[in-house]
Amino acid sequence: MLHLPSPVLAVLRAIIGFFTRGKFVPDNPIAEFNLDLTQPIIYVIPSHSLADVLTLQLASKELGLPDPFEPVMFAGEAHKRVAFLVDGNGETLEQTIEQFTSALAIHRSDESHNAQLVPVKLFWDRYPGRESVDDLMGGKPERPAGVLKKTWQVIFKGRENLVRFSPPVSLKDMAQRQGSDKRIGHKLARVARIHFSRMQMIATGPKLPNRRHMFEQLLASATIREAINEEAKAKNIDKAAARQAALKYLEEIAADFSYRNLRMADAVLSWVWNKIYSGIEVNHAEKVRKLAQEGHEIVYAPCHRSHMDYLLLSYVLYHQGMVPPHIAAGVNLNFWPAGPFFRRSGAFFIRRSFKGNKLYSTVFREYLGQLFSRGYSVEYFTEGGRSRTGRLLPPKTGMLAMTVQAMLKGLERPVTIVPVYFGYEHVMEVGTYYKELKGKSKDKESLFSLFGMLRKLRNFGHGYVNFGEPINVNQSLNKLAPEWREHPEEGLKPNWLVPAVNDISNQLMVNINSAAAVNGLCLSATILLAAENRALPRKQLVKQISLYTSLIENVPYSDHVTLPEVDAETLLDQAISLDKFEIRSDYLGEIIALDEKQQVLLNFYRNNIIHLLIIPAFIATALLQHRSLCRSQLVALLEQLYPLLKGELFLRYQVSDMSNLADRYLEEFAALKLISDQGDCFNIDSQRRGRLLLLAQVAQESLHRYAIVAALLAKRPHLERAELEQQALAGAQRLAQLHNIDAPEYYDKRITTNLLSLIREQGLSDSQSAEGLFKQLSPLLADGVYQSISELLDLEA
Repeated sequence: MLHLPSPVLAVLRAIIGFFTRGKFVPDNPIAEFNLDLTQPIIYVIPSHSLADVLTLQLASKELGLPDPFEPVMFAGEAHKRVAFLVDGNGETLEQTIEQFTSALAIHRSDESHNAQLVPVKLFWDRYPGRESVDDLMGGKPERPAGVLKKTWQVIFKGRENLVRFSPPVSLKDMAQRQGSDKRIGHKLARVARIHFSRMQMIATGPKLPNRRHMFEQLLASATIREAINEEAKAKNIDKAAARQAALKYLEEIAADFSYRNLRMADAVLSWVWNKIYSGIEVNHAEKVRKLAQEGHEIVYAPCHRSHMDYLLLSYVLYHQGMVPPHIAAGVNLNFWPAGPFFRRSGAFFIRRSFKGNKLYSTVFREYLGQLFSRGYSVEYFTEGGRSRTGRLLPPKTGMLAMTVQAMLKGLERPVTIVPVYFGYEHVMEVGTYYKELKGKSKDKESLFSLFGMLRKLRNFGHGYVNFGEPINVNQSLNKLAPEWREHPEEGLKPNWLVPAVNDISNQLMVNINSAAAVNGLCLSATILLAAENRALPRKQLVKQISLYTSLIENVPYSDHVTLPEVDAETLLDQAISLDKFEIRSDYLGEIIALDEKQQVLLNFYRNNIIHLLIIPAFIATALLQHRSLCRSQLVALLEQLYPLLKGELFLRYQVSDMSNLADRYLEEFAALKLISDQGDCFNIDSQRRGRLLLLAQVAQESLHRYAIVAALLAKRPHLERAELEQQALAGAQRLAQLHNIDAPEYYDKRITTNLLSLIREQGLSDSQSAEGLFKQLSPLLADGVYQSISELLDLEA
């Protein structure tokens, strides 16, 4: 079939090119897989198909890979560039085994050769199919598509075509480790078949269940039957009524995934993203693809900043060659027409609280376990709701606890949580967030609110989806609770569950922040909000952006943080293009400023990256306030304050890292000529003092809240927790009014509550310790703030 005359192949290639719009995963296999183009490359595809090879030829030309129709040369002989794995009946081709065996023998006898086997699977249709009686009885092996079916796929499914490359297998390494006899050739073919089968599962997911049959299976489980019996006794109703209640809960909760809906959503979202975003950048997706290929049960745990989050993640995963996950969505989103659309896109709905409803909690937990057992990936937002401030919220651990409980029931695959960081240059809900923090009741989601969101579609700039360092839950539990595999008595919660889940959830938030996406808007917002009158000359703003990018690049927070590879001028131009700044011009040049409304809204974007700059900001504050500061003083200050910063901003460092971190930032400050060292002490360069002042301002709002809480605990240790929270929040809001600060942190009760908890955990809540903390903080406060706090809380009375 591959030896057709060139004119015939040219015509067929033109037809394939006309009907297909192939997507490639990854989009640069040479770079991602570190392919050596000086060594032979052999493609392995599942079945003998001219359409597949022609499509691969078009993809290879675009990607800079060798042409599959050209023979590959090694050992002085020409070899076929493509190896077909199975025949039309789905049986392994004997000639392919011979091809593998011959190539292995050559590599075993001559180590100068290193051919690379690159598995390639082409998807023309990602419909997973539906469960049938045959599937329930064990299923039948699927045969490759025949000529008629393949022709139909090319014509009608060509726009869905996906060319999925996998990491190469080195024949040299395999020959040296395994040998080169025919048995190894068979093994290589068998491994390839398993690999392609797993690729199919990754791209399409398991077959769609018969929803009614799945419900019957769940209702027949011992756990739900027991919960039904307890419900009947507790409410004095018959078992049929209790069972009907359980069925209603399942219908309320369960997804009803539809491939047709997924295709429609992809078309709509492709249009929307192209309309509103300048581009969507995805980073570190290769780790997720590797986890999926290794057979992990993947749980996606993103930060939650917008209703765009779950749409964007599903879209990105689909275009990375993976089936979108089932998403835990708040029941508030289950309204027409959004509810049915989300349900058919894989959403399952969850109530805000399960308290007092054991039947509902049991049904939900068993449904979640069913998703895992069937092989679906799952997505849930550990914060519980959208962040109104742009910071990460303290994690809600309920879904993670249920994930661990599902593992206890014998889930064989390793469970891995993938943190996901969303970075936006525009979030359409930001305006409503601040109103809610100031007391406005949250608008109920409805059809009218959906139309309201559509009216807000505009230039959203860039969107960023960064995948963070995955957390293998099995390995984490082995460290945190070595006895976790010991099954507890039915209905009893293991003693280790809560502390282990708390540790994992906190690490999850740390890993989300460690995958932050820095952009021009976040940097510009951070700087302008710190500036006097919220305005700066363009030249000064560019210099400050350059300072922050230097700090982020030269003292990297983590390997997963991303920063656009452009200069400070370009970053500023990208931010200006979003129409959030006022541009004024005079004889001396441009002034970039924020109007009153944007001063409030841009706090959200600053808070997306504040954790990357908070340590150098505290160092800058200490240098400015103490004028000449010795290294030992600085390290002692950082070590005392860091636990509060770590708890609030989910920072990745330990207290023991502060000494080394201080040295690295001081070296960077010195390299930028912001400071000079006099032995073990440091002095500020007076000409560049303004740049440190802007950086130091980033830490001021944290200092204000810490000082208010510390002063309250020192002055009024007898206050009850609720009263203490109320006074701390009121004090922060009054301080904001007195000093013309309009930032969401001063109005978010959850931030204040979390800070009080952290201070208690650090043993700083007694009067004496709190007073010591306040004395440490006092010299760092900006002019006039100390006096305001003192008068506000009657500290001098």
